[in-house]
Amino acid sequence: MTFPTSDTTFGPAAGNVWTRRGDALSLVRPPHVPRPVQFAADDHPIEIDVAATALIIIDMQNDFCHPDGWFGQKGIDVSPMRRPIPAIAALLDAWRAAAGRVVWVNWGIRADRLNLPPTVLFKGKRTADGVGYAETSPLDHGPSVVQGSWGAQVVEELPVAAGDITVHKHRLSGFWDNELDSLLRQQGITTLLYAGVNTDRCVFSTLQDAAFIGYDNILLSDACSTASPEYVTQAIHFIVRQLHGFVATSTALTGALREQA
Repeated sequence: MTFPTSDTTFGPAAGNVWTRRGDALSLVRPPHVPRPVQFAADDHPIEIDVAATALIIIDMQNDFCHPDGWFGQKGIDVSPMRRPIPAIAALLDAWRAAAGRVVWVNWGIRADRLNLPPTVLFKGKRTADGVGYAETSPLDHGPSVVQGSWGAQVVEELPVAAGDITVHKHRLSGFWDNELDSLLRQQGITTLLYAGVNTDRCVFSTLQDAAFIGYDNILLSDACSTASPEYVTQAIHFIVRQLHGFVATSTALTGALREQA
């Protein structure tokens, strides 16, 4: 048997590969090279490793953030959901320039809804004449938050880059009934930054589950928003600081990244 003379690698990320060199197979992973950046969080500076961090952007989708989406056609004011768009856009530019990983965690359900339990289906519809998950609103843009539909797409103000990762979720938390945890661990990710909507719903559910399974968590308060009353956001920030991680701003992180560029 002959083997190629050039190195051949097998693995999902640069830091998580086996390498064949000639007839030898090395299971030794390349050494991790940290890329630290420091910025303000809560009342003190915090340092993260960009190489081991992912920016998690949750539910910035047409059905939640566009006036003609599922929420907008329900009569819900979507201005709170649109509020973080400028902050996320600015952070994306700086984060991508620093070669940081971006993960979009979006509702993208099955059209047949077979894995959605009664609680989820009821809360999405509530009345016999309401429009629920995978149903079509009067102004027809396709079935609500079904993977591949217009409503499940990220809003046009936040372009998804070719190197970004997209994970479809089927619950408030991004860590249930999909591959998010496995994907992050294979990429060597230990720290998660959170942006998106709604602060007290999908963002917090995902952050809390991440804390339960050992990730470092930083909620970027100005890059998140919710239609809920302000006191709800204050409570979420308190719980995150008290139990699950840190609260910072995307402005602080963006400034620190630009200073290092």
